[in-house]
Amino acid sequence: MSIVSPEQIAFVMALTSRPTSFAELDDQVRSGLPKSALRASVEHVTRTVEERRILLFRIVPEATFKRRRDRLSPDESEKTERLARIFATALYVWDSETDAREFLNTSHPLMEGRTPLDVSMTELGARRVEELLWKLFYGIPA
Repeated sequence: MSIVSPEQIAFVMALTSRPTSFAELDDQVRSGLPKSALRASVEHVTRTVEERRILLFRIVPEATFKRRRDRLSPDESEKTERLARIFATALYVWDSETDAREFLNTSHPLMEGRTPLDVSMTELGARRVEELLWKLFYGIPA
């Protein structure tokens, strides 16, 4: 069970229709999130304009993103939700957007020297990052 709520994840994505359950959030993801959800999530996670551009086009290639009218594909929406979930979890743990952003963008020895943001680009990697965040939150040795 996750302590981070679907409302907190939706907040990171700046969704106007806020889900009240993970089932509702899942429906929105499967239907395709708005392009603005990806932009909002990337805005929260990154520190510079260049980082924003790189991350955005890492999730959805630039040409594809420009072709999209309003909605992302279900696969792109899953990646967007994952990014928002990781940031929402880091924000919950650190209680500061700046600290959460720094944690995600700084290499970590338990992530083989990679950044938690880089590791979280896959679902299994995101689970590893979430596990690390909860260990930090509860003061459990890693």
